[in-house]
Amino acid sequence: MERDLIEYIAKSLVDDPSAVSVNTIDTDAGITIELRVGPADIGKVIGKQGRIAKAIRTILSASSMRGGKDVRLQILD
Repeated sequence: MERDLIEYIAKSLVDDPSAVSVNTIDTDAGITIELRVGPADIGKVIGKQGRIAKAIRTILSASSMRGGKDVRLQILD
């Protein structure tokens, strides 16, 4: 569910939705979601001073509270 949420938000923000890639990694500490976007769109996902990235992480945190899981987001180049 969290993976789909991140993918939907990222595709809504970028100019090239086909370049969006979301990978989920299960670890002992929880779940890590890796987000990759096109090089031209990285600034749109991070935002000025990281505001958009922080907002995405806040939404992800609220969504993961239901499942009782620790979910982290990594935005990769």
